[in-house]
Amino acid sequence: MANFNKISVANDARTELHDKLHLTGAEVSVNNLPAGANVPFVHYHKKNEEIYFILAGKGKAVIDGEEVKLTSGDWLRISPAARRQFFAAANEGISYICIQVRENSLEEYTADDASVEG
Repeated sequence: MANFNKISVANDARTELHDKLHLTGAEVSVNNLPAGANVPFVHYHKKNEEIYFILAGKGKAVIDGEEVKLTSGDWLRISPAARRQFFAAANEGISYICIQVRENSLEEYTADDASVEG
């Protein structure tokens, strides 16, 4: 088996990459809400923080009752216990990536976790 996995993602409402890429340390989803739509539930997590990147469009998140406007290029981190719900703008859809990882699990990163050959 190769040391990598590659897939293409359609423009579906939601695509979870855990199974498709055989992820072992994170969950990543690609999400598309059309204009006026929203995630139909409020949720929180027990252990995982979420990191969102807004790919395109506009909308908002309501986090613990606070409204946070979102637009293309924004990054957002949400603690596990925060209650959250996402909404597309009334006149424009929103596309975003959500990365879930265990809070406080990062031990090494970038150069500290790299090995250079040669």
